[in-house]
Amino acid sequence: MTFDHLLVIGFGGPTKPDEIMPFLRRVVEGTRVPEERLKVVEHHYQETGGFSPYNACAQRLLDALKTALDARGLAVPAFIGMKNWHPLLEETLAQIKSAGYRRGLALVLAPHRCDASFGKYQRAVESARQMVGAAELISYDYIGPWFDQPGFIEAQADQVRAVWDPATDPRLIKTGLLFSAHSIPQEMARHSDYELEIAVSATGVATALGVPEWKQVYQSRSGSPSQPWLEPDILRVLEEMSSHGKKRVVVVPVGFLFNHTEVMYDLDIEAKQKANALGLDFRRASTVMDNPRFVQMLADQVEKRWRT
Repeated sequence: MTFDHLLVIGFGGPTKPDEIMPFLRRVVEGTRVPEERLKVVEHHYQETGGFSPYNACAQRLLDALKTALDARGLAVPAFIGMKNWHPLLEETLAQIKSAGYRRGLALVLAPHRCDASFGKYQRAVESARQMVGAAELISYDYIGPWFDQPGFIEAQADQVRAVWDPATDPRLIKTGLLFSAHSIPQEMARHSDYELEIAVSATGVATALGVPEWKQVYQSRSGSPSQPWLEPDILRVLEEMSSHGKKRVVVVPVGFLFNHTEVMYDLDIEAKQKANALGLDFRRASTVMDNPRFVQMLADQVEKRWRT
């Protein structure tokens, strides 16, 4: 099957303070999230600089991916479109349509799949195709899951070693290793392999680090307090670790690709403050970002599909 372009699909984020609330309203469009909750989240963005690094991080990753593909002799026309902020998918699809491209390979920037992290992105692409009058003109095949690929696992292990090397930690028994991902409603989780895929990624990274014990935790839950979401919450686990005699905690945001607002606020501010109050030394590993191992893994995935 012949492809003529690559579409990279991301969540998107506000790039300046006056974009925060319009962005948040787009994210929750069609839901019943109260205005008070949006103001709380707006404060999170203000506390972490007044914008989200997401778009810039995604663009750097795409630039690195294009460079890697060029080195393999693949001059792939590549575009990026966001579900929730500019460049919106409909803006990108209009550009693709105008350029005359018709058969695309799509990459969703989410390591672990559920409806919120994959299904909604596919539907957003379909909606954008309809909006720009390209439903019959442009089609997409999606790159398969890569949560268990060595390049992703090794890249995340690299990022952990940058802040904590278990091989040289004399207090290893006093250190807790946590793998964090975005919580989702339990009902949504039941219809996907989201929890399992996170566990596979975490197991791979822990094995690469040579650490036999670790915990899978969740962060950033939202929605009605009466609706069950995936647990345990990272803040509660920090309390448990302190009570069990841990002196250090290392958090690995394995469920995220970029150091954007949810990582910076929920971990670097909220979780760190909680850990410090409990007397825990808190260290947070970077997400994979544009780690060369991760970039090469994505290039492998694109090349495999592109050449077949």
